[in-house]
Amino acid sequence: MPQVSSPKQLFVHELKDMYYAEKTLTKVLPKLADEASDRELSQAFTSHLRETKRHVANLEKVFRQLGEQPRAEQCPGIDGIKQEHDEFMEEQRNGGSDLIDSFLTGAASRTEHYEIAAYTGLVSMARALGERESVELLEQNLRQEKDALKKVESISKRIFKGAAKGDSPRARRATSASRRSSSKARTSATRSR
Repeated sequence: MPQVSSPKQLFVHELKDMYYAEKTLTKVLPKLADEASDRELSQAFTSHLRETKRHVANLEKVFRQLGEQPRAEQCPGIDGIKQEHDEFMEEQRNGGSDLIDSFLTGAASRTEHYEIAAYTGLVSMARALGERESVELLEQNLRQEKDALKKVESISKRIFKGAAKGDSPRARRATSASRRSSSKARTSATRSR
């Protein structure tokens, strides 16, 4: 990384980090949607992918407004979150779907918090630099990230409550199968009397 010696250079550096993060997420979100067994969670990842593609486009506009070429710079923050996900999923290949869905909501929440912090900083820098159009584009991204966090937190609460009560999709299937088995046994016992 070249020496940063002005607020504008720092702003461009941070834009490159965020551009890398958003571009990375356009590749990761389809994978997360496939890994999720909870339908609402999977749909949330798919919906956020569409938003993330718009975030990339907004960042490209900001680069152009600054007279810069859009360019990603490796972002250790997002790489760390991705690595944690990849390692967990490798270790839990045969884990239960409820456990995996719970982990995915946590990973999504961590990612959203990271993005919210980055966009908050970018908005402040753009405002200080007098880049009004950039502020508007970055605020759009920030609002959508905050909305995505609320959504994933809501899904997370439901998944955790269900898991705590044994009301997960897997538990419901097992309970249903157990009830059918008990019902058949009672019916069979009644007939043999």
